[in-house]
Amino acid sequence: KESVRRVSLEPGEGLVGLVAKHAEPINLQDASRHPSFHYLKNTGEENYRSFLGVPIIHHRLVLGVLVVQHEERRRFDENEEAFLITLCAQLSSVIAHAEATGAVEGVSLSGHKISDTIFSGVSGSSGVAIGEAVVVFPHADLSQIPQRRILDVHIDNEIEFFNSCLELVRQDMRNLHAKLAGQAAEEERQLFDVYIRMLDDAVLGNEIVERIRMGYWAQGSLSYVANEHVRSFEEMENHYFSERAIDIKDLCVRILFYLQEAAVVETEYADSTILVSEEITPSMLAEVPESKLKGLISAKGSGNSHVAILARTMGIPTVMGVVDLPYTQLHGKEVIIDGYKGEVITNPSDQIRSHFLETIQEQGQLNKGLEDLKDLPCETADHYRVHLWVNTGLMTDVMRSLDQGAEGIGLFRTEVPFLLAEQFPSEEEQYQIYREQLEAFAPKLVTMRTLDIGGDKSLPYFPIEDANPFLGWRGIRVSLDHPEIFSAQIHAMLRASVGLNNLQIMLPMISNVNEVTLALQLIKKAYRELIQEEVEVKFPPVGVMIELPAAVYQTRALAKLVDFISVGSNDLTQYLLAVDRNNPRVANLYSAFHPAVLRALQQVVDGAQAEGKPVSICGEMAGDPGAAILLMAMGYDVLSMNAASLLKVKSVLRNITLEVAEKLLENVMQLEDTQLIRSMVDLALYNAGVDRLLRSSRIN
Repeated sequence: KESVRRVSLEPGEGLVGLVAKHAEPINLQDASRHPSFHYLKNTGEENYRSFLGVPIIHHRLVLGVLVVQHEERRRFDENEEAFLITLCAQLSSVIAHAEATGAVEGVSLSGHKISDTIFSGVSGSSGVAIGEAVVVFPHADLSQIPQRRILDVHIDNEIEFFNSCLELVRQDMRNLHAKLAGQAAEEERQLFDVYIRMLDDAVLGNEIVERIRMGYWAQGSLSYVANEHVRSFEEMENHYFSERAIDIKDLCVRILFYLQEAAVVETEYADSTILVSEEITPSMLAEVPESKLKGLISAKGSGNSHVAILARTMGIPTVMGVVDLPYTQLHGKEVIIDGYKGEVITNPSDQIRSHFLETIQEQGQLNKGLEDLKDLPCETADHYRVHLWVNTGLMTDVMRSLDQGAEGIGLFRTEVPFLLAEQFPSEEEQYQIYREQLEAFAPKLVTMRTLDIGGDKSLPYFPIEDANPFLGWRGIRVSLDHPEIFSAQIHAMLRASVGLNNLQIMLPMISNVNEVTLALQLIKKAYRELIQEEVEVKFPPVGVMIELPAAVYQTRALAKLVDFISVGSNDLTQYLLAVDRNNPRVANLYSAFHPAVLRALQQVVDGAQAEGKPVSICGEMAGDPGAAILLMAMGYDVLSMNAASLLKVKSVLRNITLEVAEKLLENVMQLEDTQLIRSMVDLALYNAGVDRLLRSSRIN
């Protein structure tokens, strides 16, 4: 014990350091005979011969080494070594969580004050923000309640409030016991007696009260104690006791309901709110006053999840997939979001804060400078014209897009109104939505994608249960299996286009020509029905989205059937690389600059051009200034992106020539490493004199 915190080894020093350096176990019969053995006085290890050291690894990072030794001169057997490896795997997450929790509070595991702790995630939306964390959470969910602090003067009131809610639950249990008299057997009714006894048990209630006395609000105290008890019971081998975890959870959720019902606490948003949650939803965004929202942190999700796409549309710096961040501890604390690197910084020092404040000022100056480009064409320095369109889903997107000088809508996500409704919108309701979009942009073209649900987009009133949703029932597959839904949507689109004639229809998730043929038959049928009703509608251009590898290889065949081709680079990248774009654990593998993705994109252009059909791209890749250079060189006629990226992309393309872009593409296509490609593109941007912040506004 006397050696603790007094004896240390560098990585590579001694046997322990060797385990840490190579991140591999070492199992020795006699440690003293190993060339790396390093004797340390006053540790008491001289009596022990055998040595087994196993690294404790979390996300490829060695956190420490667990060592066991024995007086006997022998190697530890396979079972002992396997047990230790298993133990270290469990320890790693515990230690990482303890370090992270301490870091948020500004204290290391050894008790020292620390600052500028970085938690890595993935970039959801570029930009930098400094503000106060506001943790939001679903109601009656014990696992997500933040640990908020309260003032000492409020502690007694909080305890009294908790006890009053406890008494309400007791009364509920008594009422339920009485209500079931004659309806259920007495042994079943006794469950409520058990609940009452648990509520009267000094342990549970006293622990919660003690937690409140430590300065935590009642909801957080209940959550903390409940989760500890539930975890303890779940780990018990005795089946009877392990099932009691369900009872404790049920009981505590009931108490939590009263705490939340009685408190009616409306979330207070700071003037510089950084919204934090386990998984941020669009409804959470809608609750925050726009003037106060400065940034988003989501423990789940990735840079290409739909919340991240929405954040980019709104121009809000966002970090997603910060899986190691103890977000429930963040409420009320100052944090910095680096949306360029995908990092969250807690306990920022004055020096770091000053650095990021300068970056925020530079961002403001850059955005102000870009406003002059709104009415200028997107034309390269050698007069090559590129068309910049936008992706939208709401009317607010349209207004923002027009303000940024968008030339058309390359993707209107028609599923957004479906996601916000409580039932399938009627044809008339859809007509009103589509008409508003088409009128706002007329005479510019508006490309409406037919309903694209499934995958990570599910409707609460039309659940899709798939073991593997991204390879399951989604996109055009749902529409063709439910022609009544598809036909109503097409009717609404066609009627909305009357007199405007600026509609384009796009079919998602196409994997074969038969799907296109069937969809075209339904579209033509809807058109004929409207003509018979004497509706003066023109048949619109129809296109397909290339999102699946199968469609890449059938581009020419598909182009023969339709009027235009559009690439959805988000899903195409996901399917080509077999990387779930919503999974932060593999987010580093998701890159639109992967050589295979770039070659697939070029193949689509070649196939479309061979049939004389225009080709566009409407994935997030189009909004990356560096990627836009490559896409232009490949021959894409239209780049469609979120409104916040439009002027940045325009600025870059106006500062480069087509000749330079084509030379860059030629060089890039010869590389086989994603990082080298990204570096080469960044160098081209630098040589073109593009601002540092523009170069950083990028996807992976």
